[in-house]
Amino acid sequence: MAGTRAIKQTLRDKRTLRRVDELVQCGLVSEHDAPALERVAARYALGVSPAMLDLIDSRDPGDPIARQFVPDRRELVLTPEERVDPIGDYAHSPVKGIVHRYPDRVLLKPTHLCPVYCRFCFRREQVGPEGETLSAEELSAAFDYIRSRPDIFEVIVTGGDPFVLAPRRIGEIVRALDGIAHLGVIRFHTRVPVVAPDRIDEDLIRSLAAQKTLYVAIHANHPREITPAFRAACRRLAHAGIALLAQTVLLRGVNDDASVLETLLRALVAAGVRPYYLHHPDLAPGTSHFRLSLDEGRCLVAALRGRISGLCQPTYVLDIPGGAGKVAVGPSGAVSLGDGTWQIIDRAGRRHHYPSTEES
Repeated sequence: MAGTRAIKQTLRDKRTLRRVDELVQCGLVSEHDAPALERVAARYALGVSPAMLDLIDSRDPGDPIARQFVPDRRELVLTPEERVDPIGDYAHSPVKGIVHRYPDRVLLKPTHLCPVYCRFCFRREQVGPEGETLSAEELSAAFDYIRSRPDIFEVIVTGGDPFVLAPRRIGEIVRALDGIAHLGVIRFHTRVPVVAPDRIDEDLIRSLAAQKTLYVAIHANHPREITPAFRAACRRLAHAGIALLAQTVLLRGVNDDASVLETLLRALVAAGVRPYYLHHPDLAPGTSHFRLSLDEGRCLVAALRGRISGLCQPTYVLDIPGGAGKVAVGPSGAVSLGDGTWQIIDRAGRRHHYPSTEES
């Protein structure tokens, strides 16, 4: 009960928790665990926003919201396969703030700050309060890189979380990208509509005004994150003509259940947000307690077939370690029999013969 009172007081104060002792005061971690968690927080940034605190059930030791944001001593356990740079950002960064892994698109990372810090983040070695924000000169050099390469069709503004920037700075980025003739799409990746929905105000929305098509891809992992405030933030974005996508990370103890995923994906679609990717968790340091096997992930995705419409189905992807890019890893309903014919597996697991369509 004391923890609940402390959480309510924190919500009234509108404070983001950034220290382990604050988590102890709120009853989210015990004093016994605090020394180990101090070591975790010294290595990986800590931040729990008021909106997320409001969703945590402090009586549930396995609460799926707390699991995403409250440090865990298992983060100090490193496994041989884990990597400081699991998807190869460093190797594909020709200019500060740019990651160029694919011929037709680049990431632009104007900041490494976030409104919260997810315990499973694949950039956890880069983000945090000490993380860099590009200077005006560095941002200008990043724009020059994009301008000089006409093959670039899409720029994905990410980080960190670009929506922590002031609307004035967001507007400057949008206007600069909007003025590059060969670009077709501007995309922002953000957690803000979930973790700090009040930031999606008129000033921020005005900063996103562009002649080019602009998408906002929102990171959401659990049905409880789809709150009235989240839905209102999405409506404000949609009414401004901004297309909305969702990305979800498949996480043990958070959403590794077909019913949970079904509820989340339907809730996103009902809020006007199209599920885009379901990410297999990356090999980030200290995150093995979140990772499922590919077999487990494929079984979950297969269980969604027939339960939710195609509009609700994201593509299950794995980002190949080292920077080779994303690949779809979901189960296939078609098996080649080697003679031009196929065996097709329906949503109930029944197998059907499909004839060869090759000319004889």
